[in-house]
Amino acid sequence: MAVLESDALRKVFTPDPRYSERERDAFYRQMVWVGALLVGHGVPVLFDATGNRRAYREMARQQIPRFMEVYVDTPSGTCVARDPKGIYRQARQGRASTVPGIQSEYEPPEHADLTIHGDRESPEAAAARLIAKLIEKEYL
Repeated sequence: MAVLESDALRKVFTPDPRYSERERDAFYRQMVWVGALLVGHGVPVLFDATGNRRAYREMARQQIPRFMEVYVDTPSGTCVARDPKGIYRQARQGRASTVPGIQSEYEPPEHADLTIHGDRESPEAAAARLIAKLIEKEYL
C-alpha cells in the first residue's frame, strides 16, 4: 500500500506553497493522478489529505476504480486541541490564512462511504470499522 501524504507531496509539487485556490486545484489534480497511476499498477492507495472541496474527492472517485471516501467528522474544537502541527494556532495568530474549516471552506461529503466521528471513536474502533467496510465492499 502507498500512503500519499499531502504535506510530503506538497514539498515536491509546490516547494513554496501559497495554498491559493489555483494552487490547491493543481495540487489535488497531481495527487489524484499519482494515486490513479499507482492503482493502475496494482498498488492500493490511501490519500492522507484534507481534500476540502467535493470536486477534489469526486475527481479521485472518477479516476480510481474501487474508490472509497472516508469522512473523519471531527468538531473544530477537537481539531484545535489535537493540533500536532500547530496549524490552527498559526491561523489564530494570523500566520496562516487558508486553513480549511477556519479561513477556507470545507465542503463535507454528501455521500461518504464511511463516516468516522473523531471526537467519539477511539482510533482502534475507527480502524476496525474501516476494515469492516473494506471487507464489505470486497476491497480486502
